[in-house]
Amino acid sequence: MIFLSLFSRYVFKHPRPRRPDIPRIYEAHVGMSGEKPEVYREFADNVLPRIRAKNYNTVQLMAIMEHSYYASFGYHVTNFFAVSSKSGTPEDLKYLVDKAHSLGLRVLMDVVHSHASKNVTDGLNGYDVGQSAQESYFYAGDRGYHKLWDSRLFNYTNWEVLRFLLSNLRYWMDEFMFDGFRFDGVTSMLYNHHGINTSFTGNYKEYFGLDTNVDAIIYMMLANHLIHKLLPEATIIAEDVSVMPVLCRPVDEGGVGFDYRQAMAIPERWVDYLKNKDAQELSMSGISQTLNNRDKDQVCSFSFVVVHGCMFSRVG
Repeated sequence: MIFLSLFSRYVFKHPRPRRPDIPRIYEAHVGMSGEKPEVYREFADNVLPRIRAKNYNTVQLMAIMEHSYYASFGYHVTNFFAVSSKSGTPEDLKYLVDKAHSLGLRVLMDVVHSHASKNVTDGLNGYDVGQSAQESYFYAGDRGYHKLWDSRLFNYTNWEVLRFLLSNLRYWMDEFMFDGFRFDGVTSMLYNHHGINTSFTGNYKEYFGLDTNVDAIIYMMLANHLIHKLLPEATIIAEDVSVMPVLCRPVDEGGVGFDYRQAMAIPERWVDYLKNKDAQELSMSGISQTLNNRDKDQVCSFSFVVVHGCMFSRVG
């Protein structure tokens, strides 16, 4: 068998930067980072130096895995082991990561293991790993569909799914030198109701009950354990609106193992104030409550300043 590669294999030249005490994270979608759709090399040469000049120390990249629907921002993944061809080649992405490392910037990947595109032709949907529903990549019946995202939901009870997702994480770390991950849609993974039409008040019954997806939690514990074994200085962030207790406690303490929780309520409050309220209607108590909406046992929480708007701020 002959394998023909049209691209010369990129060789990394720069080591990973050390993990900062306080991450200052710039979130970016390479194709939407400027006035015109751009690609990995343009972003590396023209945008990364500006990010470094603004005193950020970490870049979080969206829409890296292949997806057919561009307007999904990369969240309807069709091929988990392929670089999004809309922005360049795999070697171009390696050049971007290496360039970031040369500037002292760590690079996190926005990884989507909470769901997948429902596409059959170019996605995993319909591509079963066996002959029964229990051997599919996705849950059978209604449980296998997210009605708001219009996508398929992984069956975390299947060992082949666990191998697929865990090897996916190692692939991106080993092959592309990513320094960590931001896990998208963790709330949907944590609960069988996916957080839909659910208000979390902090009562522990909301977190530890029949609605808790134990198999998904076990997967996340395995994932975080693996990542930190491969790269002890990795940074792992969970996007969670429920403020799940022990989400950011180490696995060996019985926690899920994330380093940080990304709180989503804060940017929504800013948007609400800007769109719907006058200055005199600002509620300082409401702002304070939103900023401090986290379990005191959490290691640390982050929050967007704006929705998908490039910066995190430390809140605890």
